[in-house]
Amino acid sequence: MSATDASLHTQDHSLAVRLLLNVGHGLDHMFLLIFAASVGVIAMDFGFDSWEDLMPYGVGAFVLFGLGSIPSGRLGDLWGRRRMMVVFFVGIGASTLIAALSQNAWQLAAALTLVGAFASIYHPVGIPFLVQKSVNPGYAIGINGLAGNLGVALAAVVSGFLIKWLGWRAAFAIPAVLSIACGVWFAYVCPAETEAPAKRKTTAKVKFPPALIARVLAVMTVSAATGSVLFNFTTNGNGQLLLERFKGIVEDPATLGIMLAVIYVVASLMQVIVGKLLDRFAIRPIFLGIVLLQIPLFLLASHAQGWWLFAALLGVMVFIFGAVPFVDVMVVRYVDDRMRSRVAGIRLAVSLGLSSIAVWALGPSVKSLGFDVMLLVMAGFAACTAIVVMLLPREPGPSNTQSS
Repeated sequence: MSATDASLHTQDHSLAVRLLLNVGHGLDHMFLLIFAASVGVIAMDFGFDSWEDLMPYGVGAFVLFGLGSIPSGRLGDLWGRRRMMVVFFVGIGASTLIAALSQNAWQLAAALTLVGAFASIYHPVGIPFLVQKSVNPGYAIGINGLAGNLGVALAAVVSGFLIKWLGWRAAFAIPAVLSIACGVWFAYVCPAETEAPAKRKTTAKVKFPPALIARVLAVMTVSAATGSVLFNFTTNGNGQLLLERFKGIVEDPATLGIMLAVIYVVASLMQVIVGKLLDRFAIRPIFLGIVLLQIPLFLLASHAQGWWLFAALLGVMVFIFGAVPFVDVMVVRYVDDRMRSRVAGIRLAVSLGLSSIAVWALGPSVKSLGFDVMLLVMAGFAACTAIVVMLLPREPGPSNTQSS
């Protein structure tokens, strides 16, 4: 391990910086899902017949969320991760304020696309920034994943109450102001970087020959794409799924938002467990087991109603959220820190760009096929993920490898 490597691990980020990096992950996911949480109310306000007809207008956010990862990752490595995080907090807050002011579907679509562009900064920049000094990166990624999925939960419950009390525009505007304030705080507490990550001398934790590295990158990209389809379909569609399957049992939007938030909070804890496991064991067996467990739970959810659906959906989300840390841990374990943001940006652009189709197709697909058929399709995507994960090469646990 070089002197530069050692210096990276002598002292972690301050508590305030780590807190803000984790809060940023929560805001990133929350802002991307405010539209999904409020789409029914917005559709009525804009004169649409149903939420399914308005849903495709949100696809631009997810397209830019993926495609924007390439320039975001490149700027993170070459310009600096701290600077990019300040741009993230302020930019996503300002663009969400614009969304709150939109007067028709096309204005909202343009604003959401801008939200997606700034949201693309976090994953290729914020996560490598968080773990570049971490002694236990798996655990750090697990906590970070928990924070991100708490943002998913907050999108459901906070949006539900803000819509009920103040209207859908407040559901966009109030979190936007919070994000801008976080950006100002982050700029104040996070020290300037002495050099851009690309100029440092570091090595990957686990070294593979070039042929295996190519296979790892392919598995990383494909599994991230199929996993993102599952994540986007469920997190964007679960609110309407609960509304449909709980008709006559629970129909209050705020109560349904709380139920969905409970599912997300409980499921998010799985990421911390997975993160701890990944600091001790190899990736492939844990990843494969979690993905295989998604399949029967999707099959159960496709037929369940009422509280049985609640239980099945909780199981589905536990293992969808549990699968999230794996790709980030692969980047940390197999890729040199000098280029982690760029590698993460490229794989995110491919995987999230493809998975944005799930958001675009969600409304029309559910309208024509129904949730029962679409949940069976998601079980098929989980099976595809499992097949791809089996192609990962064997590698020793991190305890037997050199730190980067």
